[in-house]
Amino acid sequence: MTANEDQEMELEALRSIYEGDECFKEISPVSFQFRVGDLEDSKAFILDITWPETYPETAPQISLEAFFNNRISAETKQLILTKLEEQVEANLGTAMMYTLFEWAKENQEALMENHKSVVTAVTVTAISEVTAPSSVAKKKEKKEQLTKAQKRRMISKTDHRGELPRGWNWVDVIKHLSKTGGKEDD
Repeated sequence: MTANEDQEMELEALRSIYEGDECFKEISPVSFQFRVGDLEDSKAFILDITWPETYPETAPQISLEAFFNNRISAETKQLILTKLEEQVEANLGTAMMYTLFEWAKENQEALMENHKSVVTAVTVTAISEVTAPSSVAKKKEKKEQLTKAQKRRMISKTDHRGELPRGWNWVDVIKHLSKTGGKEDD
């Protein structure tokens, strides 16, 4: 089999395995993101993996440069990349994406044991805005919710562009004028 056939088969397998999984994201047919850990977990990280043209005979490109990973120290990122590269070397020549993802999930604690959160300017700003006395919590105004019957009536009155036809409220105008009366001439 050629590299492209291997890639197509692995891509099909990944799509079927991770269908509906919020941790897996296909950026393109040769580029993927996989989140290891829950969103709220401080030890979670995202793997960016891109296949070169000759994958799986050559190693995929693994990166931890996603914005999500900004809170992870450079030493921890290097440790994760080193350990993943060892797994890549052990699996070179075979479809390895599933193996890498599952290995990272199983070894998340070991990979992140020396993890110390990096405080960034974005995090500090967000915290200061929340604790500042001037920032008063504002309730969002709820939009009026229409019932299904109200929606149906509204749709039946509109044309194909969603606009009301000319004169749709003339009856209301006439009723209003009949109650108020016209101008009196002196």
